Amino acid sequence: MNTRKLGKTLEVSEIGLGCMGLSFSQPPFPPKEEAIKFLKEAYNQGVRFFDTAEIYGPDTNEEIVGEALKDVKDKVIIATKFGFKFDESRRQIGLDSSREAILKALEGSLKRLQTDCIDLYYQHRVDPNVPIEEVAEVMKELIEQGKIKYWGLSEASANTIRRAHAVCPVTVLQSEYSMFWREAEEKIIPTLEELGIGFVTFSPLGRGFLTGSIKPGHVFPEGDFRNSIPRFNTPEYVQKNYELVEYIEALAAKKQTTPAAIAIGWLLAQKPWIVPIPGTKNLERLKENMSGAKVFFTKEELAEIKQRLDNIEILGHRYGEQTEKAVDKS
Repeated sequence: MNTRKLGKTLEVSEIGLGCMGLSFSQPPFPPKEEAIKFLKEAYNQGVRFFDTAEIYGPDTNEEIVGEALKDVKDKVIIATKFGFKFDESRRQIGLDSSREAILKALEGSLKRLQTDCIDLYYQHRVDPNVPIEEVAEVMKELIEQGKIKYWGLSEASANTIRRAHAVCPVTVLQSEYSMFWREAEEKIIPTLEELGIGFVTFSPLGRGFLTGSIKPGHVFPEGDFRNSIPRFNTPEYVQKNYELVEYIEALAAKKQTTPAAIAIGWLLAQKPWIVPIPGTKNLERLKENMSGAKVFFTKEELAEIKQRLDNIEILGHRYGEQTEKAVDKS
């Protein structure tokens, strides 16, 4: 697989793998040994960029990733995240990006990932109670100490990115961006381009919607976080938004490929420093997602697609009400 550069020096495979679904939010989850086997096969298929987080389990996801990649850790980039607060039973109870919490989270992640240095360390969500400058100062110290190589933000506003970057250069922003959610085009992408920050895009397939597998009337299993998202739990929204899927299916037929490949290929065509991290637990889906790197669009096609996307109204928030309120919009 080809590589892309995030920031000035971080080189990763042009398509990464989001590992969340192996243990969090989208059941059923594979047994640990099957998950490890899957990650090893993803490496064999060319993936060199893996995304995990302390909260994905919590803890268990990092253990799976650490075990699966321990023999090739010098050949891959593993990103993980901090920023949530847990009770004694390790249930998530809020945000905490205080210095003490970051250092505690880091030590846990290092142990679970079986390493002495984190390749890419994200603040998972902006903590309104801790100035981002203080978080950036801690990141600067950790880089100087050799405990992390690069740091990034997730779901941060353009203003927060600028403030953080002024203290300790931010290498990557990770946020949602896809044909289904294009808000980043307004302020985020211009800011990243100006500052030389890479963009790692999660949910490049619209949480599965853009593949065409979530049709009107679809029922998600119990425990699937999409049950709480207006875009997916409101029938009239799903029906209206399916217009986008039908358009992508038409593009796929024209290009003789799949909707998933179209969605990922479109993202790769937006900027050379955008790297999508689709998540999957299925090897065939992994191969299909990776085929997006072989989809190419002319400038004329991209302009035509943009015009069409601009005219397709998308209904419903991408998070539940409480989470939507917590998104950094400073």
